[in-house]
Amino acid sequence: MFKRIVFTGIAVLFFTVSANANNCPLSMAKIDAALPIKMSSLSAGDLAKVKSLRAQGEAQHKSGDHGSSVASLAQAMKLLGIN
Repeated sequence: MFKRIVFTGIAVLFFTVSANANNCPLSMAKIDAALPIKMSSLSAGDLAKVKSLRAQGEAQHKSGDHGSSVASLAQAMKLLGIN
């Protein structure tokens, strides 16, 4: 019984991490598509922040830290006003 619970927990964790890993490239693509359109409406500070968060999110994704990557990319998307 205990082995079944542990195995189920590991399986759920694996699928959650896999799902987050797939979100990162989609979020980066959304940011890349929206950036040229929204660039003129952003302040210089917000533009720099979006670019920094986008780069940080990509680096985190490549290093395997998908939870942090999703959070960074979500902040960038929020600044851009996109979902």
